[in-house]
Amino acid sequence: MSRRTDRVSQLVRAEVARILRQETTDPRLRLVTLTHVRVSPDLGNAQVYWSCLSGDDEQNVERVSEALDSASGYMRKHLAEALPLRRAPALHFRHDPSMALGARTLATLRGMQDESTE
Repeated sequence: MSRRTDRVSQLVRAEVARILRQETTDPRLRLVTLTHVRVSPDLGNAQVYWSCLSGDDEQNVERVSEALDSASGYMRKHLAEALPLRRAPALHFRHDPSMALGARTLATLRGMQDESTE
């Protein structure tokens, strides 16, 4: 990625996080955290990767995914107003299971440590 796409990715991530934190009223989006954003080279599309702090069970992921998809137009409109770009990128939300995987790995390591101390 170029420096420009990196910079735009950071701007999009910060602004979408702000919108989620301050402007959305959907309770399904309260515990969503953005892990990273990848913007296409033409700046027309942005893949926004997210994780849910309330748990990554399949039903919860589905509910949050639907809420993000329905709010994407609203967020894109606010991005267009907030970012110094000619055109706001289309937002595509993707679930990132890395936080849940990390938590499971730490739990497994703690369990192994507890077994070895007994």
